[in-house]
Amino acid sequence: MAAGQIIDRKSQIVNRNGLTMQAIWDFFKNDRFARHSGIELLEIGPGRAKAKMAITDSHRNGVNLVHGGAIFTLADLAFAAASNSHGTVAVAINASIWFVKAGTQGTLYAEAVEVSRNPKLATYSIQVTDDAGALIAKFEGMVYRKKDPIGSPAPA
Repeated sequence: MAAGQIIDRKSQIVNRNGLTMQAIWDFFKNDRFARHSGIELLEIGPGRAKAKMAITDSHRNGVNLVHGGAIFTLADLAFAAASNSHGTVAVAINASIWFVKAGTQGTLYAEAVEVSRNPKLATYSIQVTDDAGALIAKFEGMVYRKKDPIGSPAPA
């Protein structure tokens, strides 16, 4: 596998924890908030992910633009998928977003790329773009990397 190659959901490449990309993909089907928000994961690979959200009326704020919370949620799913793509649970400890252009119609895309990773922390850069490729928002996040493999039961 080439460095930086994006793996789609049909790939069966196994990561260091013995999980296939399909197993990690399936893990994200359990993200009920993303599903409720109409967000779809498009691609996932080691340290990378891409998601999309077709803008609907429910994504609009009081001035008829895409709500910042909807844009943040889209970026956050791509961030979560990329940071958990190595097969170990990674949880956000910091996230920042800059809105640079209003989202108005069509579909928004979020593409996450790993910037740095060590055994405990990792950072990611996520760009949210529209159908024309125009930058809508820039999101940066940091995760704490737990030792638990993806799919482990959450503590009660």
